[in-house]
Amino acid sequence: MKRNDVLRKAEKLINGQRAKDYGDAYHNHWRIAQGWNVIVQAALEEGGTIKPAHVALMMDWVKTSRLLGSLDHPDSWVDKAGYTALGAEFSEREGCNTEDDYY
Repeated sequence: MKRNDVLRKAEKLINGQRAKDYGDAYHNHWRIAQGWNVIVQAALEEGGTIKPAHVALMMDWVKTSRLLGSLDHPDSWVDKAGYTALGAEFSEREGCNTEDDYY
C-alpha cells in the first residue's frame, strides 16, 4: 500500500466513523493519558519498570475510554476481555501471582 493511500484511509477513519464512535479525539486521548499516568505511576512505584501486564492494563484503558463515548461498540468490549485475559497470563508469567491468590 502506498503512503498516500494509507493517509487517505486514515483521514476517512479519524474524521468519519471513529469520530462518530469515540467522540472528540483530543478529549479521548486526554482521558487515556489520565488512566495511563495512574498505571505508569503504580508500575514505577511497584517495581521501577513497566511490564507486559501493565501494557495490557493500558490497552484495556484505551478500550474503556473509547467505550465511554460509545457503550454499544461490541468490538471494544471483546477487545477489553482479550486484554484482561492476556494481562492475567502475563502477570502469572511474571510471577506476580499464584493460583492461591485467587481463593
